[in-house]
Amino acid sequence: MCGTDSSGSSGPYNGTSGHPVARGSNPYQPVADAISNVHRFKIIESTLREGEQFANAYFDTTNKIKIAKALDEFGVDYIELTSPAASEQSRLDCVAICQLGLKAKILTHVRCDMRDAQLAVDTGVNGLDIVIGTSSFLREHSHGKDMVYITKAALEVIEFVKSKGLEVRFSSEDSFRSDLVDLLSLYSTVDKAGVNRVGIADTVGCASPRQVYDLVRTLRGVVSCDIETHFHDDTGCAIANAYCALEAGATHVDTSVLGIGERNGITPLGGLMARMVVTSPDYVKSKYKLRMIKEIEDMVAEAVQVNTPFNNPITGFCAFTHKAGIHAKAILNNPSTYEILNPEDFGLTRYVHFASRLTGWNAVKTRVGQLGLSMTDDQVKQVTAKIKAMADVRPIAIDDADSIIRSFHLTLQNGNHAQNGAANAVHKEVAA
Repeated sequence: MCGTDSSGSSGPYNGTSGHPVARGSNPYQPVADAISNVHRFKIIESTLREGEQFANAYFDTTNKIKIAKALDEFGVDYIELTSPAASEQSRLDCVAICQLGLKAKILTHVRCDMRDAQLAVDTGVNGLDIVIGTSSFLREHSHGKDMVYITKAALEVIEFVKSKGLEVRFSSEDSFRSDLVDLLSLYSTVDKAGVNRVGIADTVGCASPRQVYDLVRTLRGVVSCDIETHFHDDTGCAIANAYCALEAGATHVDTSVLGIGERNGITPLGGLMARMVVTSPDYVKSKYKLRMIKEIEDMVAEAVQVNTPFNNPITGFCAFTHKAGIHAKAILNNPSTYEILNPEDFGLTRYVHFASRLTGWNAVKTRVGQLGLSMTDDQVKQVTAKIKAMADVRPIAIDDADSIIRSFHLTLQNGNHAQNGAANAVHKEVAA
């Protein structure tokens, strides 16, 4: 692969010049809607809560503090921690992170239960995220409580948390399989009780973007508080669902690094940034240190012993790699032709793959220059044909293609030397 310099753009590329699009003329701007929050959303980062539920996850205190500090530096608004009721070490870790003095607010996620709430308040967190299942599945097979009990318990815990001067969010669990009338009635009640946020959770990852938009838009007309959203990725819709929720009036999105969490996890932090920087480049770049995404993902990937997927947004091995000849030519002329994201914004570099049967001579020409060699366009086309011929026989690596280029160049030089030698001999004979 041959690296090429980034264009230096600091936002969505202009379709003709490769320069940043002027503010207000972003071609990727969503349709104007006063209820949309795509330009003013907040992130509740849940790697240290939801992420702990990932199959491979085990974060010791040192790792938790390291991750929390990195997320804080990146610019997340909130960091959500595992409930102190989960274990004694979870409680101690919660206390330790609360004492770091981070800019991000520290939350912990607890059941709608007074014992959990009391334990959490004593750790020093800035707020509690209260949750209880509301779908018929969870009411029957999990906690076994009816809506009357749920409402009463919610009001009791909310009143207690508010009396301590802390933020409080109340969320249903399995929202998209819950009865709509039950949901709206419950949300309306807790809104009047003074919660800071109500939460919608697609706990099993069953929702589609259209369902998300409809529910959030409906809820926006019922409550005056903020709306938090939590989307699992079982059906591959987590990022799209989070975006649609913001369009419909949600204010907060739960994320985790690399999307780790229960089963397939939730909305990934990096993936959400990729989506939002296209829509809201000024807001995203002014608020979040995008160049830290790879560092944070590498840190978490190492901690949970996984590799970053090849097609991971932004940081995947292939994220900014271009291979087909027609793509390579256009990218070399203007990166905006086949890139919606600018790798430079994330501290990364694009690559043009030239060691394959799909390569074009423009990519090879760039590589010739990088190797410090000189060839005419016709000569580059000849060596490109040799590379493609070899790649038709077997897979070739960058070193293989470089060897073909260097060998061809050497042949050209030897030919030139032979021609020069013959010419010199002729001149000597004429002179004699």
